[in-house]
This record gives sequence, C-alpha cells and structure tokens, in this order.
Amino acid sequence: MDNSIVLQTDLPFSVFRRGKVRDVYDLGDELLLIASDRISAFDCVMPNGIPDKGRVLTQTSLFWFRTLDAAKPNHVVGEWNDVCGRYGAKPDPSLAGRAIVGVKTQGLPIECVVRGYISGSLWKEYSTAVKAAPGKPVLLHGYELPPDLRESDRLPEPIFTPATKAEEGHDINISYAQAAEIVGEDVAAEVRARSLGLYNAAADYARTRGIIIADTKFEFGTKDGAIILIDEILTPDSSRFWPADSYEPGHGQPSYDKQFTRDYLETLDWDKTPPAPELPAEIVEKTAAKYREAYERLTGRPLS
Repeated sequence: MDNSIVLQTDLPFSVFRRGKVRDVYDLGDELLLIASDRISAFDCVMPNGIPDKGRVLTQTSLFWFRTLDAAKPNHVVGEWNDVCGRYGAKPDPSLAGRAIVGVKTQGLPIECVVRGYISGSLWKEYSTAVKAAPGKPVLLHGYELPPDLRESDRLPEPIFTPATKAEEGHDINISYAQAAEIVGEDVAAEVRARSLGLYNAAADYARTRGIIIADTKFEFGTKDGAIILIDEILTPDSSRFWPADSYEPGHGQPSYDKQFTRDYLETLDWDKTPPAPELPAEIVEKTAAKYREAYERLTGRPLS
C-alpha cells in the first residue's frame, strides 16, 4: 500500500463517528474531523484509497469557508496541525491538509440540497413524471418544472430540494414543506435562504474558473440558538462539478469526481454488495487526477 494514502486513523481521542470517508474524534466542545482517502461507490467502501482525496476535500472546503461571505458563520476552528497543541498533541505529517477542528453542534436531521441543473435523482424522478403525463408541467418537491427539460439542462432558477439523512442506503428527496415539519418553519426558512445564497455565490465564482456546479448539498447544525454551517462544502464529493467548456445538455456530463471509479465498477461482475473489489492502479490514478484538477481549477493553485 502507498504510505501516502490514509485509509484509517487511530488517535488517542474518543471516536465520535466513522463515516464512509471521515474519521471524527470527540474533543469535548469541538470535533476533530479527518478526511481519509477512502472512496465509496454504490454505498460500498473500496478496499484501496485514492491518493490526496482527503486533502482535496478538506482544502476545497477550507477555500470556500474562508472566501465566501455566505459561508459564515461556520464550524471551522482551524487546521489540526496548527491548533493541536491546545489538545496536548503534536503535529502529525500524515494529517497535514486533511484534518480540521470544528465546533461541535447539534446537526440538523436534513441535507440541504440545491440544484441549478437537472441531473441525478431529480432527473430520474422528472423522467418518470413526464412519461406518466406527457406535455404537462411536472410538480416535484413543491416546484413546477416545464415538461420539456433535457437531462443536464439548466433549471429556470436554482431550487432547494432537501433530503432526509439515511444511515444506510440513499437519502430521500423531500419538499420544503416536509423539511419544515421536521426542523420547524423558522429553521427551514433560514437554511433554505442560506443554501441558495451559498450555491449562487459559489456557482458564479466557479463559472469564472471554467466549472459548472450542477448541484450540491450543505449541512447545518445549531449551537446556542445559532445556525452554523458544518461538515464539508462544495467539494467533488458533495457536489456535481462539470467542465464548462464541454457542457452539452441532453445526456450525462463528465464530472470532477469518482465517475471513473463508478464506470469501472459497472463493467465488473459484482453485485454491488460488500466486499467491494480492489481498484486497479489506472482507475485509482485517473480518479485522483480528477479530484486534484477540481481543486486546482477552482483555487488557481496546486495542491500543496
């Protein structure tokens, strides 16, 4: 195994949660969030990782947290190796660029999804509705959409389509009204406004860097009555990034994410249940290159 790839961490702190990608440790009023190089597809974690993936996710998030006014307030305290001394630890080279300390909040039980283009699960829902009632406007999650959209078309305006959080399997798209029933009208209204503001600001900037942000998701938490932006934001894992120079609606678009991995897995005789197959070196490197390119195009600087 490449020693530069971090698949799992083992630190002398209580484990708060281990997800598909992140190892999160409890620091009391704060959390240590480490983005590993694990990669998942079809809800399965692959046995080998993607070089620099965790660093790309963390550094991309930090770029947005630091540069977008709409991303404040957020949970970031600092990068782990810069602030670890206050927790009695020493800088760890293996965690450089991939670990941050964040304020601990009570996470909201919804994903805040914004879509500027029709793709993914929304396209599937839309296609089914159009086939059931051809030529008629389509009502999805509280929005009326025209009946003649093509896959990957830009929507008339960005829409807020929250989702439930699934412990296993896929999240389920819900309407704003359903989200308000879950978190309350005031909270739902605030996170909708902030999510749309974040998406619009990021999408406008990304366009200047040759990237279309087709859709993305945000997470928020509450602390002392305030709603705080948490987790990762606007990364290749939480968003669909498309190259603007090759954008062509009517079909799926190439993207800066793990599509090489998904496409390879689709060619295998694998039933998409654990254990997942090991990825060949060529697929690993192509996937890593896409993650790095996304960061470098967005920020204008190489991943250091």
